[in-house]
Amino acid sequence: MPAVRKSLAVSLSNLYETLAISWPTVVDAMLGRVTKETCDARLAAWSKKIVGHARMDVSVTGRENIDPGATYVLMSNHQSHYDVPVLFYVVGANLRMLAKIELFKIPIFGKAARQAGFIPVDRSNRTRAMKSLQVAKDALARGVHVWIAPEGTRSRTGDLLPFKKGGFTLALDAGLPILPISIQGTRIALPASDVRSLPDAKVRVTISPPIEARHYTEGDLKTRRAALMGDVRRAIESGL
Repeated sequence: MPAVRKSLAVSLSNLYETLAISWPTVVDAMLGRVTKETCDARLAAWSKKIVGHARMDVSVTGRENIDPGATYVLMSNHQSHYDVPVLFYVVGANLRMLAKIELFKIPIFGKAARQAGFIPVDRSNRTRAMKSLQVAKDALARGVHVWIAPEGTRSRTGDLLPFKKGGFTLALDAGLPILPISIQGTRIALPASDVRSLPDAKVRVTISPPIEARHYTEGDLKTRRAALMGDVRRAIESGL
């Protein structure tokens, strides 16, 4: 059997699919007809196409840890741009994400992402970053899951990077459970240092039991946050 080679064509095909759902959202925004239901449907279809084009073999462990009636702050390791469609593919489209503000400066995509409910975070400005967390809290209050990559960026080695504090402050403030998710294999499909996709990657997603932020009541905010961060980190590491 011939070896599978990295393919720029697959990456470009998936870029096209991303732009293909972005354009209609921008147009809908101009006409004042953006709805969450429409965006959810587009995101669900998009994630299936991305996974399909890349021929990712996605297996999931721990689906039983998701309560259909609960709202979660999702936290996972971050190794690849493919983490995002994989999470939509596994968890469903009732999900929005905090992402670095630079992504929202990309023509077409950035405007569509804002209109679809994704949340830009400017980590260089604490005031704006806190406003972003309030937007995320409002989304959670509406029953929308919010994904945060606590590492803040993609790991180039696969090892967990140090965690940022903001997402844990959000979870404590909202009093909602964190759903720890471990993703393996997306770094093979598309590493942070490459633009070419490797088809047929085996991707394993492990969903650990939720961790209730509201149970962390001992000590001041710094102490509670550190304890929560440690427990979530251990949960994510356990699935890697």
